[in-house]
Amino acid sequence: MPQQQDKRAAKLTGLALAGTGLAHFARPQLFEPITVPAFPQNTRRHIYTNGSIETLVGLALAGRKTRKLGVAGLLGYLAYLAGNTVRKR
Repeated sequence: MPQQQDKRAAKLTGLALAGTGLAHFARPQLFEPITVPAFPQNTRRHIYTNGSIETLVGLALAGRKTRKLGVAGLLGYLAYLAGNTVRKR
Protein backbone atom coordinates (compact mmCIF):
# COMPACT_ATOMS: atom_id res chain seq x y z
CA MET A 1 0.00 0.00 0.00
CA PRO A 2 2.78 2.56 0.74
CA GLN A 3 4.13 2.10 -2.79
CA GLN A 4 0.70 2.97 -4.20
CA GLN A 5 0.64 6.12 -2.06
CA ASP A 6 4.11 7.08 -3.33
CA LYS A 7 2.90 6.75 -6.92
CA ARG A 8 -0.16 8.85 -6.18
CA ALA A 9 1.96 11.50 -4.45
CA ALA A 10 4.36 11.61 -7.40
CA LYS A 11 1.47 12.01 -9.82
CA LEU A 12 -0.14 14.78 -7.79
CA THR A 13 3.20 16.56 -7.37
CA GLY A 14 3.78 16.40 -11.10
CA LEU A 15 0.32 17.72 -11.89
CA ALA A 16 0.77 20.54 -9.37
CA LEU A 17 4.09 21.51 -10.96
CA ALA A 18 2.53 21.39 -14.43
CA GLY A 19 -0.31 23.60 -13.20
CA THR A 20 2.18 26.07 -11.78
CA GLY A 21 4.00 26.06 -15.10
CA LEU A 22 0.78 26.87 -16.95
CA ALA A 23 0.07 29.67 -14.48
CA HIS A 24 3.21 31.40 -15.77
CA PHE A 25 1.32 32.01 -19.01
CA ALA A 26 -2.02 32.92 -17.46
CA ARG A 27 -0.66 35.34 -14.82
CA PRO A 28 3.02 36.10 -15.59
CA GLN A 29 3.01 39.16 -13.33
CA LEU A 30 2.68 36.87 -10.30
CA PHE A 31 6.08 35.37 -11.05
CA GLU A 32 8.00 38.60 -11.64
CA PRO A 33 9.10 39.14 -7.99
CA ILE A 34 10.69 35.69 -7.79
CA THR A 35 12.09 35.71 -11.33
CA VAL A 36 13.81 39.10 -11.38
CA PRO A 37 16.66 38.13 -8.97
CA ALA A 38 17.75 35.24 -11.20
CA PHE A 39 16.84 36.86 -14.52
CA PRO A 40 16.96 40.67 -14.26
CA GLN A 41 17.04 41.15 -18.04
CA ASN A 42 14.25 39.93 -20.32
CA THR A 43 12.35 38.82 -17.23
CA ARG A 44 9.07 38.13 -19.03
CA ARG A 45 10.78 35.89 -21.56
CA HIS A 46 12.33 33.92 -18.72
CA ILE A 47 8.96 33.65 -16.97
CA TYR A 48 7.56 31.99 -20.08
CA THR A 49 10.64 29.78 -20.44
CA ASN A 50 10.40 28.69 -16.81
CA GLY A 51 6.69 28.05 -17.24
CA SER A 52 7.39 25.82 -20.22
CA ILE A 53 10.04 23.87 -18.35
CA GLU A 54 7.85 23.46 -15.26
CA THR A 55 4.92 22.27 -17.36
CA LEU A 56 7.02 19.68 -19.18
CA VAL A 57 8.83 18.46 -16.07
CA GLY A 58 5.55 18.28 -14.16
CA LEU A 59 3.88 16.22 -16.87
CA ALA A 60 6.91 13.92 -16.97
CA LEU A 61 6.70 13.44 -13.19
CA ALA A 62 2.98 12.72 -13.42
CA GLY A 63 3.41 9.92 -15.93
CA ARG A 64 4.50 6.54 -14.60
CA LYS A 65 6.63 5.74 -17.66
CA THR A 66 8.34 9.15 -17.74
CA ARG A 67 8.81 9.71 -14.00
CA LYS A 68 12.56 8.98 -13.95
CA LEU A 69 13.09 11.39 -16.81
CA GLY A 70 10.99 13.93 -14.92
CA VAL A 71 13.15 13.58 -11.80
CA ALA A 72 16.29 14.10 -13.90
CA GLY A 73 14.67 17.12 -15.55
CA LEU A 74 13.65 18.55 -12.18
CA LEU A 75 17.19 18.22 -10.81
CA GLY A 76 18.61 19.89 -13.92
CA TYR A 77 16.04 22.67 -13.73
CA LEU A 78 16.79 23.35 -10.07
CA ALA A 79 20.52 23.49 -10.83
CA TYR A 80 19.82 25.91 -13.69
CA LEU A 81 17.77 28.21 -11.45
CA ALA A 82 20.29 28.08 -8.61
CA GLY A 83 23.19 28.78 -10.95
CA ASN A 84 21.48 31.82 -12.44
CA THR A 85 20.51 33.16 -9.03
CA VAL A 86 24.06 32.84 -7.69
CA ARG A 87 25.61 34.29 -10.86
CA LYS A 88 23.34 37.37 -10.82
CA ARG A 89 24.11 38.31 -7.20
